[in-house]
Amino acid sequence: MRVRLPAGGTWATVREHLVERLTGAGAGVVDGMFDAGLVVGADGRSVAPDAPYRPGMFVWFHRELPAEVPVPFPLEVVHRDEHLVVADKPHFLATTPRGAHVAETALARLRRELGVPALTAAHRLDRLTAGLVLFTVRPEERGAYQTLFRDRRVRKEYEAIAPYDPSLVLPRTVRSRIVKERGVLTAREVPGEPNAVSRIELIEHRAADGLARYRLVPGTGQTHQLRVHMAALGVPILGDPLYPEVTGPGPAGDFRRPLQLLARSLEFTDPVTGADRRFRSGRVLAAWASPQDWAAGQ
Repeated sequence: MRVRLPAGGTWATVREHLVERLTGAGAGVVDGMFDAGLVVGADGRSVAPDAPYRPGMFVWFHRELPAEVPVPFPLEVVHRDEHLVVADKPHFLATTPRGAHVAETALARLRRELGVPALTAAHRLDRLTAGLVLFTVRPEERGAYQTLFRDRRVRKEYEAIAPYDPSLVLPRTVRSRIVKERGVLTAREVPGEPNAVSRIELIEHRAADGLARYRLVPGTGQTHQLRVHMAALGVPILGDPLYPEVTGPGPAGDFRRPLQLLARSLEFTDPVTGADRRFRSGRVLAAWASPQDWAAGQ
């Protein structure tokens, strides 16, 4: 397995990064890999656990992967051409390999099912969130598509199911400063210059169960931004294990009551072909379509 050490981190050594990256393996397994000389650099020599962390450095290693619980939901391909693959990701499926999720990821599935080993993700979608994810076919074009997301030139629209509050005036634009600390599960709002902007709109509501469908349009891309803003408004998204309170992860294989958040659409001008692109998820959030089944965990 090849790993490129990313920029922007605060790791002092290669070991520190691998311990955090391979959270599912545990520190003992990582230390064992170093002790056995199984972590090597570009020159083929073993990397010491105290080797200084250098962004951009490549390391190679082999590890026995623990058995992963299959995510029992289909990954739909909504578009495929010579440049792009756009997939409609189910809840609980990670976008790219990280920690305990390696084989059961959207990227790994698509590489296997489509036979495109060079496929890469242009952006990421939280494991608990369903919806559209864009992948690039040609490695040399990946940067162009990643730049779209970095420069916020992709219009992203989400849909969420949450309680209905008749006193909440919508639509509105929420602006706040959100910070996410490494090792802490949740992000939080703090005083200061806003770095997170979300447009919140009400699509419809119903009196029978007091729920509503919301359209969420993020203007920025802070971690858990939409979930934080909805909880701050007093209408936390159904099925959220972190906001407004941390309830902890469910046991492996528990796929009941998924987070009712969906990446509904992506819209942008293609940086390679110049074409106007618009993709839309065909998924329906369960708490709206079958509220009794969702509440019962079916």
